[in-house]
Amino acid sequence: MKKAILAVVLGGLALNAMAEESPWLVRARAVHINPADKSDPVGGVGASDRISVSSKTIPEVDISYFFTPNISTELVLTYPQKHDVYLDGQSIGTFKHLPPTLTAQYHFTPSSQISPYVGLGVNWTTFSNNKILNGTGSLEHDSFGLALQAGADFKLDKNWSINVDIKKVQIRSDVMISGATVSKVKVDPVLFGVGVGYRF
Repeated sequence: MKKAILAVVLGGLALNAMAEESPWLVRARAVHINPADKSDPVGGVGASDRISVSSKTIPEVDISYFFTPNISTELVLTYPQKHDVYLDGQSIGTFKHLPPTLTAQYHFTPSSQISPYVGLGVNWTTFSNNKILNGTGSLEHDSFGLALQAGADFKLDKNWSINVDIKKVQIRSDVMISGATVSKVKVDPVLFGVGVGYRF
């Protein structure tokens, strides 16, 4: 009798575990980067906002882990992205940046077909392949800043979903020419994303 009861209990636990959702969610998004293009006067004189960075649409992959049905963390990844830099509307070169972002999220209605969420986190952006002013100019190597997020998952079935997402990311950098700082630029982009998700 004890063995039979134990078997029933273990079987019930196994079925319950199978019914629960996996804590892992992976999404693939297409994301449009729209920079704020704010900058200090070049050389400390003249008008502000003369330096700008090109907009771009990029691929993105993010991995989420759910600690509870409502609370998760999301790591956003992509590969180094190339952007053009402009001074007074004229191209002065290019650079690449890699901007991994980690956010903590709250999902308001995780069991519903439409599940909105908000997120708060940090962004780390590293700049590379600076080719500004024929190599005499560059951007500061690293930028750390806040990231704000809002979005929603539209569930198609138990595993698949459509995702829409918007982020505001703080990315700042010194603009260097021959090793001297000549301006500070606030890229601070808004990122509009749409993609698909899979819950394992």
